[in-house]
Formats: sequence, C-alpha cells, structure tokens
Amino acid sequence: MKLGIVSVSGQGDYDRELVTLKVISDCDAGSYILTDTTYTGEGEISSLLRHMYWLPDRKVWKGDFIQIYTKSGSDSSFTNKGGTTTHVLHWGLKTPVWNDDGDCAVLFAISEWQHKAAK
Repeated sequence: MKLGIVSVSGQGDYDRELVTLKVISDCDAGSYILTDTTYTGEGEISSLLRHMYWLPDRKVWKGDFIQIYTKSGSDSSFTNKGGTTTHVLHWGLKTPVWNDDGDCAVLFAISEWQHKAAK
C-alpha cells in the first residue's frame, strides 16, 4: 500500500471528525477507498462495510498527508512547513461515522476493478 492510516480523530463530533492518511509512496489517491466497519464479538474486523468513500483522482507525493472530513465542504490543500502538502477532502455525509468505540477505519487499495451497468 502506498497510503497508510495515521489516525481517526474527533469521533462523534461532526465538525471535527476526520481520518488522516499519510502518503508512503508517490501515487494517485483515486486508487483507494476508505470505509468504516465494526468489530465482531471475537475482536476481529467485521466484513460489514457501512459507508465507503472513494478518494478523488489526485496525484500525491511521498510525505504528503490526506485529511478526510466526514462532513461536507470544499476540498483544498496547503503546504506544510517541511514542504509536503496536506490535502483536505470532504466525504459529504450528514452525520458522524466514527461515533462508537467499536468503529474501525479500513483502507483498500484498488489495483483492479471492473464495472457493468445494471439492466
């Protein structure tokens, strides 16, 4: 994986809730999906994916950060002191996602995918 999850913060606070990712290697952020799930009774990650956010196509560089806010807003970016960039994205949901202790952020790298229109 060329992106990694750094943190989930502001849980349950709609205005502050966000997931922070770090770019490990240069890549296109549009090759990743972030989702939330819970844990099973055995402490394993559940396969029930509740919300999914396909990151927009965007070239990101090693050392950059991506902040994904749960709320709606305008996407932006800014330069950090060290010369890297923080990309600020908005999921556009109407309620907090990370509001329970058992919630889990899962990041998927999409190496191959296909689509077919339903008829």
